[in-house]
Amino acid sequence: MTAAIRRARSQDAAEVARLYAQLVANSALEVVPQRLAELETSADAALFVADGGDGLAGTVLVALCPDAMFGRRPFAVVENIVVDAGARGHGIGKALLGAVERFCRAADCSKSMLLSAIERADAHAFFERQGYAGDRKRGFVKYRGAFVAPE
Repeated sequence: MTAAIRRARSQDAAEVARLYAQLVANSALEVVPQRLAELETSADAALFVADGGDGLAGTVLVALCPDAMFGRRPFAVVENIVVDAGARGHGIGKALLGAVERFCRAADCSKSMLLSAIERADAHAFFERQGYAGDRKRGFVKYRGAFVAPE
């Protein structure tokens, strides 16, 4: 299977939502076309998709975070990488992460990092094959429902 990697467009919203539903079962999942339009032209974030011609085969989000540690170099957070279940094993994930790396290199990032659910052992092995070190740091997540109450 071959797929062209490009930035998501507003008309991709339903297909991106379909892919996200393969990643998480969350009734609050909502992909808004206007957000995809904003991401299409953003200098600070990109939502890449793998377009197989008859639908999207995968997607990944990368966002730049300003940092004070290495001059003006940002770091990148990679989030929501998913390859359609029927398209796995054909290099789609590798191609998506390649687009992320080109985006990060162009932004002069110091590093890129990602989180992955603890039970996703196959995904962890894939990330390690792509050069991500899973044994260097430990990730922590706090979801919105656990945030402190507003004052």
